Amino acid sequence: MNSAEIRQKFLDFFASKQHQVVPSAPIVVKDDPTLMFINSGMAPFKDYFLGNKPAPSKRIADTQKCLRVSGKHNDLEEVGYDTYHHTMFEMLGNWSFGDYFKKEALAWSWELLTEVYKLPKDRLYVSVFQGDDSENLPMDQEAFDLWKTMISEDRILFGSKKDNFWEMGDTGPCGPCSEIHIDLRTAEEIAQVPGKDLVNNDHPQVVEIWNNVFMEFNRLADGSLVKLPAQHVDTGMGFERLCMAIQGKRSNYDTDVFQPLIQFIANEAGVTYGADEKTDVAIRVMADHIRAIAFTIADGQLPSNNKAGYVIRRILRRAVRYGFTFLDFKKPFLYKLAAVLADQLAHVFPELKQQLSFVQRVIEEEEHAFLRTLENGLKRLDALEDKFKENNNTIDGKTAFELYDTFGFPLDLTALIAREKGLKVDEAGFGVEMEQQKSRSRNASATEQSDWVVLQPDVTTEFIGYDCDITDAHIVRYRQVKAKNKNEYHIVLDKTPFYAESGGQVGDTGYLISDTEQVEVLDTKKENDLILHITSKLPQNAAAGFKAEINAERRNFIRKNHSATHLLHAALRKVLGEHVQQRGSLVSEKLLRFDFSHFAKVEDAQLREVEHIVNARIREAIPLEEQRNVPIDEARNMGAMALFGEKYGEFVRVIAFDRQHSVELCGGTHVWNTGNIGYFKIVSESSVAAGVRRIEAVTAEVAEDYVQQQLNELNAVREVVGTQSNLSGAVQKLQEEYRALQKQLEQHELKQLGSLKESLAQKAQAVDGLNLVAEQVEVSNADHLKKLAFDMRQVVDNLVLVLAAEIDGKPQIAVMLSDNLVAEKNLNASQMVRELAKEIKGGGGGQPFYATAGGKDAAGLHAVPGKAIELVKNSLNR
Repeated sequence: MNSAEIRQKFLDFFASKQHQVVPSAPIVVKDDPTLMFINSGMAPFKDYFLGNKPAPSKRIADTQKCLRVSGKHNDLEEVGYDTYHHTMFEMLGNWSFGDYFKKEALAWSWELLTEVYKLPKDRLYVSVFQGDDSENLPMDQEAFDLWKTMISEDRILFGSKKDNFWEMGDTGPCGPCSEIHIDLRTAEEIAQVPGKDLVNNDHPQVVEIWNNVFMEFNRLADGSLVKLPAQHVDTGMGFERLCMAIQGKRSNYDTDVFQPLIQFIANEAGVTYGADEKTDVAIRVMADHIRAIAFTIADGQLPSNNKAGYVIRRILRRAVRYGFTFLDFKKPFLYKLAAVLADQLAHVFPELKQQLSFVQRVIEEEEHAFLRTLENGLKRLDALEDKFKENNNTIDGKTAFELYDTFGFPLDLTALIAREKGLKVDEAGFGVEMEQQKSRSRNASATEQSDWVVLQPDVTTEFIGYDCDITDAHIVRYRQVKAKNKNEYHIVLDKTPFYAESGGQVGDTGYLISDTEQVEVLDTKKENDLILHITSKLPQNAAAGFKAEINAERRNFIRKNHSATHLLHAALRKVLGEHVQQRGSLVSEKLLRFDFSHFAKVEDAQLREVEHIVNARIREAIPLEEQRNVPIDEARNMGAMALFGEKYGEFVRVIAFDRQHSVELCGGTHVWNTGNIGYFKIVSESSVAAGVRRIEAVTAEVAEDYVQQQLNELNAVREVVGTQSNLSGAVQKLQEEYRALQKQLEQHELKQLGSLKESLAQKAQAVDGLNLVAEQVEVSNADHLKKLAFDMRQVVDNLVLVLAAEIDGKPQIAVMLSDNLVAEKNLNASQMVRELAKEIKGGGGGQPFYATAGGKDAAGLHAVPGKAIELVKNSLNR
């Protein structure tokens, strides 16, 4: 049975049990501050478990893309080395929201595994929760009694809270669980050690394949457990492990989930998978990591230097590094794997196939950048090699951490390079530096969040902000959040006109007004499906009624910018092509920012055409066509554009401005007709990432102010050049005159440099067969300092040259040696300049014959020539 058939049999089985089969949610989390990525099958359904939102069906089944590389569930360092840990993985799940419970869940899991998949019963073990006295949690007797009807008692194991009580994180839904494990060892191996002794002991052939979690509790911030409003079933079956079991393999990587990728990599590298453990690990790392990289990019997360983007960049660089080190991939290669993966999973996750060229372009550019960084890091190591040899042949922890933090070198890569150079790494020192950085990061982001104070249980928020700016409201719940420099409250209302930040649109501000007080709402955010009104203080009487009123003037500017963003998107597709897709946006009261897929700079003429189209639509005063609660398939048939990486339900909101021009799925606020926008002006166009461009624009009064500012500057330039006509010609003439003067000045400076060279040559001191020149000089820039050093090398034999100069207020030092002195006298310019740089509180380096340094203290320059003479004499007397 191949992997596609295994997946489909799971979905078909639960469809036959009246489950609604739903597509995977995007792997990138947009509206949950506690998660960057979906890390479990239940994460997209958290609000249903908590009762914040009703589930679309009481029974659901799916296969969910998951990613575990950070936080509590961090498997990254195991990936590639063992047979069953992965970054991205599929979690098959069946879900009950207040419907069936343990009896059905356990029976169906056993039926599917043993009767549909035909897994041998004598290879299966099950576990149940043994209870926990510290929290007064009893043993799961019900699960034990149910299992006894299906499997012999000697195959039922009792597990501790660590193994058999599932918790999503420090807070949230949780409950006892019952796992199913399979023993995949040979008969001979089983005869030596019973399988029950290896369950939950990280044995690669005795693995968990199914977890039935019985969601009964909610873990609060104070650590206590409270009962959930209803009992739920959350199950998860690791798809990759299931395939290993059904296909009779000893590794997930030996299944047809990974083999197409593995064989492609091996063929391209010219190696045989299974022949060498080092290359095998590298191949497995690349085959695994491309799945996480490709699908997160397809779901809207670009590699970057912070948060979720940094996680993806780290995974990508780890894969590139393994290919570079062990498979000799010195040019971008990883991006090619995306095509293999897209073909393999097109039937279940079509989003990658639909965006393949974009995803490949992003990955390839990231590979190019990191390969250049690798090269720079290697040069950095080469430049410091002498220093390490003086340090007991050890790369100090601070430098190892600099290589990690600046150049993306993991510690094991630095250690590998060190071994090749006969060096070692101070790993303990690296650990100290790493912990200090983590501590700084934790301190900067640390927050303390109280549990919700619930005033009206089982009440969900009604959003009326599309139609109203003000409404009567009551507080449903609130909590306090303390951070390093702020103390705020999150307030949930039963009814609100406040739009919560999402889809690129910023959150509303405004006021909660009662008869006795007015509390300012500083921002509005969304946490899963809760609308959080953020304030700096709590109303004195939280149970009182309030008027919830948004800042209508600010909202009006936001509306204009959001509607203009839709018109911009449509105009870009018309001018540049249908490949243009939104890749991110920001809609505020001040401006709109629109990121889109495009592989070249947008030319000025194209920008003018886009701007013209948008303003033409504005002048047409096209009325807004808004449709709410439209079935998703019907919306797509209308031509509505869905954004990759967004999570859409069965019913959506469609926004159109004349269906010939713009039809999009959107939850934001908009003008009633395009004429309300007034005027649209593009401010800038730039690159954001590989294959992603950014346009910033302004509308209405802000656009008028921008244009007026540009005209004012233009008039100021006219006054300076003294002309009202042919302004560009006048400016060009000034530029030509400036370049001519620059050329004359350069010639004059070069002439002075020649005179300085002759003067310095005459000052050469004979010291033990050397010609030593050590002087403080005046030059205009660093290039002239370098030219002077190399010119001196041509006219003075056996030269030891030390030049000190203050350039633009900053001290600089250059050391130049004749080649024969490096070879015969064991002199080294790089070592000398580092020592001299101490006088100016700086540092530097370079090559054995030429090196430079910069510093912070120009007052120390006068001491450099004397110290240079002392260094040379000491070197010769050794």
